[in-house]
Formats: sequence, structure tokens, C-alpha cells
Amino acid sequence: MAKHILVTGGAGYIGSVLCGELLSAGYEVTCVDRFFFGLNTVTAYQDDPGFHILRADTREMTAADFKGIHAVIDLAGLSNDPACDLENSLTESINHQGAVHIAKLAKAAGVQRYIYASSCSVYGRGNEGQPVNEESPCYPVSLYAKCKLQVEQNLLPLADDSFCVTFPRFATVYGASPRMRFDLIINIMTMFAYTRRKIIVLGGGQQWRPVVHVRDICAMLITFLKAPVKKINGEIFNIGSNEQNYKVIEVARRIQDLVSGVEVDIAPDDADKRSYNVDFTKVKEAFGFEPTFDLTLGAQEVLAGLRDGSLDPQDPRTITSKYYKYLIDADQTVASVKLNGRLL
Repeated sequence: MAKHILVTGGAGYIGSVLCGELLSAGYEVTCVDRFFFGLNTVTAYQDDPGFHILRADTREMTAADFKGIHAVIDLAGLSNDPACDLENSLTESINHQGAVHIAKLAKAAGVQRYIYASSCSVYGRGNEGQPVNEESPCYPVSLYAKCKLQVEQNLLPLADDSFCVTFPRFATVYGASPRMRFDLIINIMTMFAYTRRKIIVLGGGQQWRPVVHVRDICAMLITFLKAPVKKINGEIFNIGSNEQNYKVIEVARRIQDLVSGVEVDIAPDDADKRSYNVDFTKVKEAFGFEPTFDLTLGAQEVLAGLRDGSLDPQDPRTITSKYYKYLIDADQTVASVKLNGRLL
């Protein structure tokens, strides 16, 4: 019998790719999501008998939702700094309290493995450009990153001989996905290079960013599902590669080389002070992790999608914070015109 994996945020940017990879690897999959961005991101899997959809809010899930589940991969939450800054209390409720809630439910239900998707953004300002590793102090500068770190700290005590908890800290993700995002550094620069022939680099471009392709993340998550418990229980792993640490200006120049006639406009400063050069030695030594994609291949993949129309730069859902803001404003507008609970 195939092991059953529950993926929260399964219709999201990483999740919609991961669900397909898990099915291909022979797992049964339950995709948990609110589906703010529509059901179409997982349409390709809906005829697979091993694929199940659970439309749910992680804050309201119950122990029954975890019956028969072997492992949970938690990708849920408001997905970047601007989205998290829209309403602080909502971010705390979803990204922090919601994550702790489902981890406790999973343990009580007898789930054996729990993988919590964290982020290299917890390092914040980093260490003056010197590489930081899993043992380095964290200085998160955004609410998104602070919630990630809080969840790590809250979940670590849950780890024991019967409940294996692992914390992958992802580098900034790139590449094509059914739930495409054009608010991630490589994706957005590639999109602007193609649509505007101009890339704007904020903050002088000297900030460090590690990057990793979405499919390389999925491969590592599946590796964690198969790894010996003693090798991953209670462990943090930075997910990326030392070769894919870049300064922001380097990313812009590499993408500029792929599209003719592109101008790079460097702004001297901005409010984003995050800069972290990350050491990925631990995951490479432990598992031999070697990414199959690099910046150039990832940007070329996005360019191909833009050129053939499979990726739509005009789709408002591809800019996460703006789309959430649209949903919040629309909800408030509808609520303001309802009479006796009815719109019409």
C-alpha cells in the first residue's frame, strides 16, 4: 500500500509541483488548501486515484483529517513578506498559530513524519556577507521570517522517537509552476526583461540572495520522506547550493544576457535590508544534494513559458500580495453593500 502524504498549501507555488512529483514517486497524496488561487493549479492530477483534495483552513483542521496519514509536508501560509505585512494579526494566526496547530494534531493522530517548510529568510541581515549555516544566529527582519523561526522553535520540542520533525530552510525559489509567482527575484526579473526590456534593481543590488529551483526543492522533500529517521529528526537543513548564492545585481546581469535589448536600472536604496549568503554544505554532505537547475536554466524555463503563452504575466494571481489585497478589498466591499446578509 502506498504511503499517504498530506501536503498543506498543496495548490500553491511549491505545492502544486510537489503533488505531481509525489504521485509520480508512487505516494498517495492529499492536497490541503484554501484554493484562493483556484483549483486549476492541481487540475492535472484530479483524475489520479491516488490524489485527494481537502479544501480547508489549517487553523480549523481536526484530528480526523490526519487519519491514515504517514507524513505531513507543511507548505501552508501567507507566502512572502509583502503579503504577510498586509495584516499582522492575520499573519500571526495563519503562519504561526496555524502551523503549530496542525503539527500538534498530526502528532496526536499518529503521523510519523512532519516536514515544516521554513526559509533562509530567518537569517535576515546575515553576517556581513559571510556565509551563514544552520548553527548561525538568526536575525529575521520581516514578520514572515519571524513567524517561520517561531514555528521552528515551537515544533522542535514535539520531535521524539515516534514523531520525526524536520526543518528545511528554503533558499529563494524560482522556476515555472502551475501556481506561477512573478514576485520572486529570478521569476520577476525574467518577466520584466521579457515584457518591459528593463530590470529595476533596488538597494544598489549588493544584497545577497541564495536561490533554488522549485523542482530541486521537491526532490529534496521526497528525499526526507525516505531518509532514516535518526538522520533528520529535529534537524535543520538549508536547501540550496553554495554555487547559487548571488548578489542581486548578479542575478540581473545574468538575466540581461538572456534577453536582447534589456536595460538594468540600479536604484541606490530601498527599504529591503535583507542580505544573507548561505552555506549549504550540510545538506550536500548528508544527502549528496546537487541541484539539477541553475539560474540560467530557470530563467530560460520562465522565458519559454512567457513566449509560448503557458505563463501569463498579466494574471493578477501571480503577484501574491496584490492578489491578497484584492481579495481583502473585495470582501470588504461586498460586506458593505449587503443588506440583511444578502448581496442581491
